[in-house]
Amino acid sequence: MERAVPHAVPLGQMEVFQTLQRLHMTIFSQSVSPCGKFLAAGNNYGQIAVFSLSAALSSEAKEESKKPVVTFQAHDGPVYSMVSTDRHLLSAGDGEVKAWLWAEILKKGCKELWRRQPPYRTSLEVPEINALLLVPKENSLILAGGDCQLHAMDLETGAFTRALRGHTDYIHCLALRERSPEVLSGGEDGAVRLWDLRTAKEVQTIEVYKHEECSRPHNGRWIGCLATDSDWMVSWAEYRMGWQLQALPAEGLWLMVAGDPHLSAQVCGGGPALTLWHLRSSTPTTIFPMRAPQKHVTFYQDLILSAGQGRCVNQWQLSGELKAQVPGSSPGLLSLSLNQQPAAPECKVLTAAGNSCRVDVFTNLGYRAFSLSF
Repeated sequence: MERAVPHAVPLGQMEVFQTLQRLHMTIFSQSVSPCGKFLAAGNNYGQIAVFSLSAALSSEAKEESKKPVVTFQAHDGPVYSMVSTDRHLLSAGDGEVKAWLWAEILKKGCKELWRRQPPYRTSLEVPEINALLLVPKENSLILAGGDCQLHAMDLETGAFTRALRGHTDYIHCLALRERSPEVLSGGEDGAVRLWDLRTAKEVQTIEVYKHEECSRPHNGRWIGCLATDSDWMVSWAEYRMGWQLQALPAEGLWLMVAGDPHLSAQVCGGGPALTLWHLRSSTPTTIFPMRAPQKHVTFYQDLILSAGQGRCVNQWQLSGELKAQVPGSSPGLLSLSLNQQPAAPECKVLTAAGNSCRVDVFTNLGYRAFSLSF
């Protein structure tokens, strides 16, 4: 396996270095292969590890089955976001997106197929790309990050076709309204913006922090994550950092806004507010009683799953009731992934990763079955 190891490290120190590297590892992103049998995880060292879910879930699985089948150096800096098409794994880091063929990865031939850099304002600008979003009907990819713009790229030609401008600060998350050619974005300016991809125009803006029931003025305005479907939205803002979104089919549109829990004791402000929104009327309908900052939210059947500060994956009813909290192995969680690929029903799992070298695997929502590890 190829790993980022400094030059001229004595063999006796190699194991120590790798142990320290794992100790300080953060896993930012995950993506399931098109066949549903493999999981890619990207970390803060620019590495991508690919795990065999089918081997790890087998009745004959051993500890070695929970290790990567291949690990390769994908980026110089962190791998902030990843998505998979029917053939490719796309990964994003500082300033560029790269493509890898899944078929070649699984043969341990980890050579990049192509790389693209959006048309930034200056040649010296290398902003991080925090979010990737596939638009299947257009065969396009939406990128967003530190340059405050959404860039649309044609996946067939590799050309950037348009830029959507309106945010005034970093963009951290994206969501697709699958029933219409519209994309939502959230960033540090505190706004969720709805874009019509046909006209490349902004058609709606929700400034979450201006709603008294959701506002936490001492925590800032950052929008941390989004999840969307039709007419609904859940929001959570993040004071210190924003994190990306993984959008999945659901019965609502959700925006997450996370704040600092140490400030949450103040009345009408200071703490984070996990909120269910109605898009058409731009109004919040349910405030969820969650104090700790949440970094990721997604939908599963009639539940909302969220994770962030702390070890637990939280399960919410749409009414706002906390149904369960299931502990994992990492002190904080940044990414959730639901493997629902119809080609591999035996690999239908929830995986959670964050501030450690481990990816927790949940074969049902009641408990953590085991952990994969870099």
